[in-house]
Amino acid sequence: MHIAILTFEGFNELDSLIAFSILNRVKQPDWRVSIASPTEKVRSMNGLVIEAQVSLEEASDADAVLVGSGSLTRDIVADTELMARLRLDPQRQLLGAQCSGTLILAKLGLLNDVPACTDLITKPWVEEAGVAVLNQPFMAKGNVATAGGCLSSQYMAAWFIARLAGVEATRNAFHYVTPVGEKELYIDRAIANIEAYL
Repeated sequence: MHIAILTFEGFNELDSLIAFSILNRVKQPDWRVSIASPTEKVRSMNGLVIEAQVSLEEASDADAVLVGSGSLTRDIVADTELMARLRLDPQRQLLGAQCSGTLILAKLGLLNDVPACTDLITKPWVEEAGVAVLNQPFMAKGNVATAGGCLSSQYMAAWFIARLAGVEATRNAFHYVTPVGEKELYIDRAIANIEAYL
């Protein structure tokens, strides 16, 4: 099971790295989570440089793909060569997008007739792309999910784990990362946000 997190230049650390950490808490022999980028290294919106683990082409073959957000997403969707490298297909993959990553899915035509979630800055651009934006942190229809707001990345991770490994695996992964003394509160909130879409 390979989950790729698309991480572009100007990426938002919270969107890519929170999901990366939570998804890696699933301990199954064939479970693999990768950062996928168009170049060998990418710099975040706050100057953090990370190395790609897989290419965009490898990510396009993954079982699940999470499209992260960042400060340069509008430049990304305007780059036809870069966008052509993304061969995502909800018939064979679980797809998720966080904040401005929703704009990438919209521009790829993967949100037709599906309302979506995104952050408040990206909202007008997603609406301009013809997608209705909901005032909620998470939404999924079939194999496509979107989330809005940096900290909603936990809900995206929860949905991926629940769909790929089950709700109990989600609870176990969250038990590891949630604050001491508030574990059940965090776990219950995450499950409540995704359960209608499982």
